[in-house]
Amino acid sequence: MFLRTTSNRAPRFNSLSDLGIASSSNPSVYLGELTYSKGKEIYGEKEPAAYVYQVIKGAVRTYKVLADGRRQIGAFHLVSDIFGLENGESHRFTAEAVVATTVRLIRRTSLEDAAENDAVVFHNLLRMTAKNLQHAENHMLLLGRKTALEKVAAFLLEMDERSASAGALSLPMSRRDIADYLGLTLETVSRALSELHRQEVLDFLGKSQRKIVIRDRGQLASVGSQR
Repeated sequence: MFLRTTSNRAPRFNSLSDLGIASSSNPSVYLGELTYSKGKEIYGEKEPAAYVYQVIKGAVRTYKVLADGRRQIGAFHLVSDIFGLENGESHRFTAEAVVATTVRLIRRTSLEDAAENDAVVFHNLLRMTAKNLQHAENHMLLLGRKTALEKVAAFLLEMDERSASAGALSLPMSRRDIADYLGLTLETVSRALSELHRQEVLDFLGKSQRKIVIRDRGQLASVGSQR
């Protein structure tokens, strides 16, 4: 496996609690940290799934390039999220840094060994797998059963719920990223955001319009939850 990085720190002797994974024995493991510049590939589709990652700073997108050349983003991983945990021996998606991003990583074999010897770790990994499956199911419904406006509203609600900061919602991803996540065009995403702004559901801060103030969460939830 090739690690594409601008900075490589030597592995450190740590515990699983540093990954936010509870355990009964708190086994010692080696964790590394890598920093990737914006747009840098962390791992590629079909590469060996030798490591499991956690976002320490920045954001990561995982995606597939379809046969017709279109990109479908499957998920965005934000600070503290764990990703790269596969049910097979290789990665099904490519992972890239959305912005300058630092990740912590652990060898998959180390995590599997810990799970075999610690029931708490095993159940934590099982919950992570179930959560990833739930997200995939929700994303499938989002792509197939909602209008463009409903999709954008649902996306903003998801990002707001996952955001650690209060006040303005700061989106690390571009509108192109959002479009490729929702199965829409860039122009459609821009029109939907403008419509929510016109309805006074949200306001934009800054020229990039990536900082959003949600003025009416109730109305946003009403739009985003429609079937």
